[in-house]
Amino acid sequence: MLVFGPVPSRRLGNSLGVNNIFPKFCPYSCIYCQVGRTNSLGLKRRAFYQTTDIIAAVQIQLKKAVQASNPVDYITFVADGEPTLDLNLGRSIQAVQSLGLKVAVITNSSLLWQDQVREDLDKADLVSVKVDAVDQRAWRRVNRPHPDLKLEDIQEGLLAFANRYQGKLISETMLIKDINDSLKHAEALAEFLGELKPSYSYLALPIRPPAEKWAAPSGTANLNRFYQTLQPSVQNLEYLIGYEGNAFAFTGNLRDDLLSITAVHPMREDAVAQLLDNCKADDSELRKLITEGLLSEVEFEGHRYYVRKLSQAGDKTG
Repeated sequence: MLVFGPVPSRRLGNSLGVNNIFPKFCPYSCIYCQVGRTNSLGLKRRAFYQTTDIIAAVQIQLKKAVQASNPVDYITFVADGEPTLDLNLGRSIQAVQSLGLKVAVITNSSLLWQDQVREDLDKADLVSVKVDAVDQRAWRRVNRPHPDLKLEDIQEGLLAFANRYQGKLISETMLIKDINDSLKHAEALAEFLGELKPSYSYLALPIRPPAEKWAAPSGTANLNRFYQTLQPSVQNLEYLIGYEGNAFAFTGNLRDDLLSITAVHPMREDAVAQLLDNCKADDSELRKLITEGLLSEVEFEGHRYYVRKLSQAGDKTG
């Protein structure tokens, strides 16, 4: 789905998502990615959807949200790939803003070494950048980047962007057990974030099924050590480890809502149950989607999740 939600965001309140990239086009193949391994690893920007199509889809979904009394705090470009691969990103941001809405972009930072990408992101009201590691070995193990990417170029691009950006900049670091959660990593990250100076920095753990089953969340002790190490260097530091809640929006079509949300935002079993309750429906449509091979049931950290099968997500190749 091109536009989905609104869904509860741990950073943005109620977020109406724009999935502006075809499935899993990305310069990274992160081990913790909630929508699986990257099947189109690349760096070249291209047009995926026309801005007019994005605006039309946003307006339709906003109308549904209003009818369902679901407020929208941000229109968020958050794709099941990397949103800055979209050549039309800057134009689309401005077009959405012309509707009187705030725009956020959630990026993995992999293309911030490009001037045009930074110029596009300048237009957003909020940008969330990913900084999982600041040393080569951990970066390659966690993010599994395109071979032509250079960490030092990305870091320079991040700093250049932060120095000029007029909106709200936040950072997020995903901590994976025994890969990027040591004291050494914490000290290096503290130094870099101290220079980057985001408004908020978040320490996150995987709360949805990761691309690699062995990618385990960092433990409580290491998480606390990270926090204590970063705190003197970072302006506002918070955990991003809690479940975001079950306030998923129902826009009137249960099948479409389940498919659009789970394409980029896997839903926990209790969230689906509450969605069904809100629209006074049983689980027959859910079971039908599973039988059709459009949804998968997966277990993670003692919870059952429902995830859209991207291979069945429709034709997004042209």
